Amino acid sequence: MALKFNHAQKVATAHAITDLLAADGVDTREDLSAWLDHQANRAALRTVKGVGPKSIDYIGNLVGRSHVAVDVHLRAFAVDAGVPDLPYDQLRAVYEEAAALLGHDKGGLEHAVWRHRSKAT
Repeated sequence: MALKFNHAQKVATAHAITDLLAADGVDTREDLSAWLDHQANRAALRTVKGVGPKSIDYIGNLVGRSHVAVDVHLRAFAVDAGVPDLPYDQLRAVYEEAAALLGHDKGGLEHAVWRHRSKAT
């Protein structure tokens, strides 16, 4: 089983992403990683209902890039740490800067915070 979605919109989103990638000739993980290098392609992904910046960052992580995909767990952790509620891009930049200052991989820090916070809920 590759994907298990119980919500019709999530299935529709997965199909729409698949259709977009297939139409652009994206067949492999390497293709997808290179495809994500182009802002126009990232913008095309954003046109898919249900795809936002977090989804694009998460997809990047799945193909070996190191991104911070800010979700509810990372937002809650930031609030607990005294970081004000910030727009997505600004909060992602805070996590990226923290990773750099600590000498950690961005995606690794994101995953550690996510695991810590998801166990707390």
